[in-house]
Amino acid sequence: MRDKYCGDVRETDVGSTLSLTGWANRWRDHGGLVFIDLRDRSGVVQIVFSPEVDAEIHELAHKIRNEFVLQVKGEVRKRPEGTENPSIPTGQVEVVVKELNVLNESKPLPFMIEDETEASELLRLRHRYLDLRRPVIRENIILRHKTARAVREYLDSQGFLEVETPVLTKSTPEGARDYLVASRTNPGHFYALPQSPQLFKQILMVSGLEKY
Repeated sequence: MRDKYCGDVRETDVGSTLSLTGWANRWRDHGGLVFIDLRDRSGVVQIVFSPEVDAEIHELAHKIRNEFVLQVKGEVRKRPEGTENPSIPTGQVEVVVKELNVLNESKPLPFMIEDETEASELLRLRHRYLDLRRPVIRENIILRHKTARAVREYLDSQGFLEVETPVLTKSTPEGARDYLVASRTNPGHFYALPQSPQLFKQILMVSGLEKY
């Protein structure tokens, strides 16, 4: 399906033929050549459609719009002098497309997939799957993952155990009202969400698992 992620293509790949997949991020027609920024979770890379390489594919490229899902195969080359983009890691190279497969088309978008958007929060949440494609959201998710991994690795190195306590238990009324979940197999009976992990922590301590 793919040989590399879009954001991982570098000058060391110049001259090689790669298969890439991703979303069409931006579309531009400059003097007969069609340029599209192909995006996946790793970043973007510029792909080029030339009528001299394949006239049929070049014609098809004119029908591509934002968020079309594409699979392309082509040769990596250095960008012509003066057209480099130092603001992105792949800004020194581009991929000249020789094969194109449109995996999925896209309807008109409710908002643009970009960091700065004027779409309301309600609209973005209604189309959350699109909102999660925005680079700023993606980077936040990756940062959260790396932070959680670092904390987990540190605690593990200190001898702590990661213990997942039950999320459903018997009702233990305290200060707040219980959130009840009905039992399907026992009509009239309910589980409750734990209000506090205190009981589970005490069980772990008595069991000798004091670092968790």
